[in-house]
Amino acid sequence: MKSKNLFGIYLIFAKKKKLMSMLDMMGMMGKVKDMQAKMLEAQEKLGEIVTEAESGGGMVKVTVNGKKELLSIEIEPELLSPTDAKMVQDLIVAAANKALADIDEKVKTEMSKVTEGMMPKIPGFDLGNIFNK
Repeated sequence: MKSKNLFGIYLIFAKKKKLMSMLDMMGMMGKVKDMQAKMLEAQEKLGEIVTEAESGGGMVKVTVNGKKELLSIEIEPELLSPTDAKMVQDLIVAAANKALADIDEKVKTEMSKVTEGMMPKIPGFDLGNIFNK
């Protein structure tokens, strides 16, 4: 008789554990949906994150956004002589590369704000480049 009682108690605990496991899974799925929504929102905001970089002592300025789109290039008129074409090209490349490096840092900072508390701090696991194509 005692073993039948113990078996009944075991079944009750097993069912309760299964129910708790299902509830935990549902809670986790809710968190995943929240994270997806926040990630989509962050992805949409990437176009609003803008940075400007310059080269040649400010003679060439480049502006990019968080989607890594080149928004503008400003070149001082005195640089626009045919003999200086190679130098101007080099200055544009230097300014664009600096702007792209700067925007990477801004995007990484913004993404860490969005995912804060959602993802464990795993060394080497970086979501800062998740939207880079």
